[in-house]
Amino acid sequence: MSLSRKMAAESLGTFWLVFAGCGSAVLAAGVPGVGIGWLGVSLAFGLSLMTMAFAIGHISGCHVNPAVSIGLWTGGRFPTAEILPYWIAQLVGAVVAAAILAVIASGAAGFDLVASGFAANGFGEHSPGGYSMTAALVAEVVLTFVFLMIILGATDGRAPAGLGPIAIGLGLTVIHLVGIPVTNLSVNPARSTGPALFVGGWALSQLWLFWVAPIVGAALAGFAYRWIAGEAEVAQED
Repeated sequence: MSLSRKMAAESLGTFWLVFAGCGSAVLAAGVPGVGIGWLGVSLAFGLSLMTMAFAIGHISGCHVNPAVSIGLWTGGRFPTAEILPYWIAQLVGAVVAAAILAVIASGAAGFDLVASGFAANGFGEHSPGGYSMTAALVAEVVLTFVFLMIILGATDGRAPAGLGPIAIGLGLTVIHLVGIPVTNLSVNPARSTGPALFVGGWALSQLWLFWVAPIVGAALAGFAYRWIAGEAEVAQED
């Protein structure tokens, strides 16, 4: 598969993840009487990833997340030369999704994009539960680490064939149930960047954490899984 086609698939996949996941938070979570709440948002993120894993997994691997690309790289499953192109494609998809979502959300009378938070990730006074920067940092590192361990294990050649997308989608759902109160949950720098560009101000000033923590957590998971799985897995993937 050519790199250009992989990049197109990554843009599409990231677009759907951000549009569906953040869209559920912005458009549906707080609707009086029918709001889907945090459980609904968690399912939206998990199901959007699951559907795209089935749709584009055979094309690009369905990373749709810069941290996943890094975790697969440290895990010995992804070439260095494709990291930057994947990141660019993922960011394009996330920003386009946020832009379209902003147009739709602004169609509601009285909607204030900045005041709403626009599903941006944050800590301190911008954390849904008022959690500190330290708590946010630890949560994002740990939850990204677990997420990558699920991905690496579910896509291991020794895992049950064809079930990887289901495990990964459900894994992202559970991670959101834990992390939404802390940071709105990122574990994905592209997902964080899209909304932050439209909120500006505090969201951009705090964006660094939602790049650093997921990448650190993912990188550690890649190394950890290589050690747990053993050299046979690395050789198999290479």
